[in-house]
Amino acid sequence: MPDKDDRRKSRKSPKSRKADLRELLRVPHGEAVDLSSYDTGSVPAGPRDKAEGRSVTARIGEHLADLQERLFAASTAGDRRRVLLVLQGMDTSGKGGTIKHVIGFCNPSGCRVRAFQAPTAEERAHHFLWRVEQSLPHPGELGIFDRSHYEDVLVARVRELAPRDEIERRYDEINRFEKALTDDGTRLIKCFLHISYEEQRRRLLKRLDRPDKHWKFNPSDIDDRALWPAFQEAYEIALERCSTPYAPWYVIPSDHKWFRNWTVGRLLLEHLRALDPQYPKADFDIDECRTRLRAR
Repeated sequence: MPDKDDRRKSRKSPKSRKADLRELLRVPHGEAVDLSSYDTGSVPAGPRDKAEGRSVTARIGEHLADLQERLFAASTAGDRRRVLLVLQGMDTSGKGGTIKHVIGFCNPSGCRVRAFQAPTAEERAHHFLWRVEQSLPHPGELGIFDRSHYEDVLVARVRELAPRDEIERRYDEINRFEKALTDDGTRLIKCFLHISYEEQRRRLLKRLDRPDKHWKFNPSDIDDRALWPAFQEAYEIALERCSTPYAPWYVIPSDHKWFRNWTVGRLLLEHLRALDPQYPKADFDIDECRTRLRAR
């Protein structure tokens, strides 16, 4: 078995630069996950630097906008397919930034964005998946979750917000829930935005340096860093237990924001191309309508 350095080098291999990201970044089903073996600062595929990354991401955006419109148009003719992009990661990993820089290319009328915070009293009164079900994308829509149902096996596990046996049951419940979604036409794209402990410190310090970012900072963020090992373990368990053939997890190296944005955009593009939504054919006589319009 290769050591950590060998595995990191393999992720930077030139041969991988044109690889299908769905294969390159997918968490293998049923295998143990060691997040320390993933280099958060690597650039294993695609553009090699920030300038190229931004340029290529913009071009990806044009294709995303077209495919999203086709997906929405297809739904008007009964196509039930939709896409759900799940973004998870430690604080400052860039969930909101990814939405801004990638989903910003798409038509808002075809998107459904939901940011999950601590559950409300009403949400706590229901099954933990209830609030997620209320936010699922409709046919033809692109749904984006900033955090998700995985909070209930991440935060809940680390902070002991539920009995351990209940948390253990939730992994299987999540898998059954996601299988039902995919069977009903939802394409799930689950991205773990993986940053290093040191990069999080740098990003938190930058927030303190900028008055326009103070609203995003909370002194408790410093205290939470003491829980970093526990959160990494919780993520490893979730990735291992819930990376399935029908709804795999992807680990996104996210120390470089530009590479994170390109990667998520490219993954989304690959999935939409695989769906290949088509504009519905007209159910009316085009020539007749053209003739009538010219006569008026």
